[in-house]
Formats: sequence, C-alpha cells, structure tokens
Amino acid sequence: QLQLVESGGGLVQAGGSLSLSCAASGGTFSTKGMGWFRQAPGKEREITACISRRDGITYYADSVKGRFTISRDNAKNMVYLQMNNLKPEDTAVYYCAATNYDSAIPPDYYAYWGPGTQVTVSS
Repeated sequence: QLQLVESGGGLVQAGGSLSLSCAASGGTFSTKGMGWFRQAPGKEREITACISRRDGITYYADSVKGRFTISRDNAKNMVYLQMNNLKPEDTAVYYCAATNYDSAIPPDYYAYWGPGTQVTVSS
C-alpha cells in the first residue's frame, strides 16, 4: 500500500516562494502518476499540477501556470512542487496524490493521498 507524506507548507507573504515535498513509501512509486491538489475552505479539491510516471510529462492548472513547477525523482520516491510568486488565493491545504494511471486530472482517478500540508499566503 503506497503511503504519501507531504512537507514544506507554511506561512509566506504574497510574492514569496515555498517548496513542497512528498515522500512515498510502501509501493512502486515509479509506476504511479503523481499530482498535487489543493483545497481551500468551502471549495472543492482541485488539481494544481501532475506529472506522468515515466516520461515526466507535466500538466498545470491555468491558475498556477508559469508560477508552479512539479518534478519527481523516481530514485528517491519523491515528488516536489516549487511554488513561486505566491498569491493570497493560493492559500489552501495542499495534497500529494498518486494514480495508477500514467497521469490524470480529476481527483477521483487518484487512489492514494497524503494527509496534506497547509499553505497560507498573506497579503
């Protein structure tokens, strides 16, 4: 059973940067497409970025395109989300997730989830 744990959240001022990490264990990480989702209070969980399991093909939501970068290291069982030029509307709990598909956008396609890490961006 694949287990995921996020780290790196915190409080940052608008325009600042944060780097999130997700450590995977207990499964075959390299066979999973990986995604970063976020959920703000009163809103649905939404994808920010995902990366395919082998070719490293990436997808970004329009709201984060040009500001966020997803990457993965299959040798270390890690996936990362570099977030630059953060805005108050980026405030949310950020979740790392794994899918048995090469890549996917809808959260329902993801079978494995971390507990989440809070990101707060002050104006």
